[in-house]
Amino acid sequence: MPQVWSAPVRFVECDQQGVVFNAHYLTWADEASNSWWAAHGIPWDAVAARVNPVVKASTLDWASSARWGDTVSVDAGTEKLGRTSVTVRFTIRVDERVCCVVRNTYVATDGGRSTPWPDDIRAAIEADLPAD
Repeated sequence: MPQVWSAPVRFVECDQQGVVFNAHYLTWADEASNSWWAAHGIPWDAVAARVNPVVKASTLDWASSARWGDTVSVDAGTEKLGRTSVTVRFTIRVDERVCCVVRNTYVATDGGRSTPWPDDIRAAIEADLPAD
């Protein structure tokens, strides 16, 4: 079940035409990631205390613009789980209209090197994987 985070688009997030500047889509995905981790029973601070997840890659696919005065909602769902990584898909919408899809790949690290997810964290993430 995707987790949802939402917020009104602030004036500071927009250019002079009232269109959201592209970097804020990544910020919203980052905000939504806290809800995604917590929904798995593993709040961010608990995960970070055991392994240090870092964003290895981000992709953004735009479909339409969010604008000042809109309220964006971000659905966060697990897309792929590897031995040391997980890819989370963040679909950013205004009402039912998709504005952007962000995919972040997080890698568990220890001492600056990738490390396997602890068994309990892996099990919690696996429970959210889509069926094949």
